[in-house]
Amino acid sequence: MLELKPLAYAYDALEPHIDEETMRIHHDKHHQAYLDKFKLALQDLPDLKDLPVDEVLWRLADLKEKLDSKTWMVLKNHGGGFAHHNIFWEIMSPKGAREPVGDLKNLIEDLGGFDKFRQQFSDLAMSQFGSGWAWLVLNQDKKLEMYNLPNQDSPLTLHHQPLLGVDVWEHAYYLKYQNRRADYVDAWWQVVDFAAAEKRYQTALTKNHS
Repeated sequence: MLELKPLAYAYDALEPHIDEETMRIHHDKHHQAYLDKFKLALQDLPDLKDLPVDEVLWRLADLKEKLDSKTWMVLKNHGGGFAHHNIFWEIMSPKGAREPVGDLKNLIEDLGGFDKFRQQFSDLAMSQFGSGWAWLVLNQDKKLEMYNLPNQDSPLTLHHQPLLGVDVWEHAYYLKYQNRRADYVDAWWQVVDFAAAEKRYQTALTKNHS
């Protein structure tokens, strides 16, 4: 059943980096709205309504030929918003590994090391024009890849498994940081939990979609 899960930590647990008010509005209002509109669209789609949101997004390209454009866009935008925020809360924590661990650490070292990775990822977050996300994914070839995507366009639609993502929609940071996206991205690194990203990596290695 699709549901909005409570945060695994208190709303104020990520302060001073991400403030309590933003967390409450972001989780309880924005995330809930994505879920509500996604579920509403699924009511008339019996073949999809019992699938996990990740599976719906994985099939999105094929569904474009089968659904009317309005319904398809709702699945893309609101399904993406629901799925992405599930990941966002998961890969942050008040106490966690702030640098890569496990196999992910070795792979990032092979790409030039954590400092280089962090700069490249931050650059992607900063260069996303308007709303969107920066992503670290495991691609079809089981290789790490980084890119940004607009709005709620999903790596899952590209058949990539998201490992780490930073939300650069203004609702994610504007209450505290106003137009200072760079300050927000710097603060976000202080709450990233790479142990959670490593867990997502290990799961992604064996993930199968129908």
